[in-house]
Amino acid sequence: MRRQLIATLLIACSTAVICAQEPFPTPITANQDVIAVSFSEFARIPDTDNGQAPRLMFMTAEPGTRRLFVSTMPGKLYSMDYAGKSVTEYIDTNADAWGVRVQSAFNERGVQSFAFHPQFSQAGAPGYGKFYTYIDTANITPAADFESGGERRSHDTVLLEWTAGNAAATTYDGGAARELFRAAQPFPNHNGGQIAFNPLSQPGDADFGLLYIGLADGGSGGDPLNSAQDLAKYFGKILRIDPLGNNSPNGEYGIPASNPFVNDGNASTLGEIYAYGVRNPQRFNWDSQNGRLLLAEIGQNQVEEISLITAGANLGWNVWEGSYRYVKGGVDTSNPRSDAALTWPIVEYDHNDPLFLRQIAVTGLAVYRQSAIPQLTNKLVFGDNPSGELFYVDADVQEATGQAAIRRILLQHGGENKTLLQVIQAKNSEQGKEAAQRADLRFGYGAQGEIFLLNKGDGVIRLLQ
Repeated sequence: MRRQLIATLLIACSTAVICAQEPFPTPITANQDVIAVSFSEFARIPDTDNGQAPRLMFMTAEPGTRRLFVSTMPGKLYSMDYAGKSVTEYIDTNADAWGVRVQSAFNERGVQSFAFHPQFSQAGAPGYGKFYTYIDTANITPAADFESGGERRSHDTVLLEWTAGNAAATTYDGGAARELFRAAQPFPNHNGGQIAFNPLSQPGDADFGLLYIGLADGGSGGDPLNSAQDLAKYFGKILRIDPLGNNSPNGEYGIPASNPFVNDGNASTLGEIYAYGVRNPQRFNWDSQNGRLLLAEIGQNQVEEISLITAGANLGWNVWEGSYRYVKGGVDTSNPRSDAALTWPIVEYDHNDPLFLRQIAVTGLAVYRQSAIPQLTNKLVFGDNPSGELFYVDADVQEATGQAAIRRILLQHGGENKTLLQVIQAKNSEQGKEAAQRADLRFGYGAQGEIFLLNKGDGVIRLLQ
């Protein structure tokens, strides 16, 4: 049936029109080389006041004080001990006292990410007590630092710096946040993404204390404002800034001299840009063994990708979607990877793969170099957001284009191997709630490389083991 449908579509195309084509006709094998892993229910985050699941979004370890933190889309950050036994609300960024006005409507808006300065717990250091939140806000009264050029202003995405008086305090004890920048979003979707400091950098390294920021192309579909390839626009980029500096146009952050476009000779080029040509840079992470920075990038209509991010890299959007030229409704498979100046994906898969639900969006990712889960050692682990499918490839892969290289990870639960969505649905039944139709998978990261699974359906944080 699948092959017949593809043939029908190709026959229906006229020679004057480039049709949406099938880039990877071989589907991901459902049962070959499957890795089954166990998990524990590490912690449970409370429901919202109206009884809804808390919509878990991001999780990371706080440097120095042996706590883990997790964020919810509506605005709260919770702390947890390393055993997951103690769960405490650390701050509600949407509280009236802060005036942030978190916009958390639908699936793509809210508290996108957060990060602790690597000096957070070092008393007397410039970064002591400082952490950062990346938030969509309904407050669009202030002037924006980053303009899209679009006619609409759906909402703003703001990068905020909070400063705790006592870094070890159980709850946040500082004042209102300082705004580093404000991006005026032209559409409701494709907002921020992740922010993070390189966890492998040490004091004295050029990368130490620099904040990486994923800023999507502004939303809608197809990058209608042509932002991603424009080095004079902030949207569709991976940015890198010094949050403690002040040489930015607004004076609220620093532009590192080591950024790739600082001295390119073009006055309109933005020095904050580290890499460009991205559509929706959902999650990125560093490989602890070799320092590679990898990005999980959500595609438009056809291709999901994981790509290597290097200084000055161009990932091709919106001229290319993955390895193929982007055309409305799909991709043109006739001449893949034909631009030597671009950085191509190391892993990619197809929206039409029968393994997935009606929506597809890559998420994750983690390069697992630990030994606690031997079957995952030296694997690049990633997932699909709506379906909750988990996958792996060889962590040292240089190029794994096509679905044939991808293998599944299933969760051991109740004597069966299940997807995360099936596990969530079983938990919903225990909770007396309606079964979730999407997993909305995100990864969380522990201090020793542990992989946690987050979702928006049941409030449970699960630890792979």
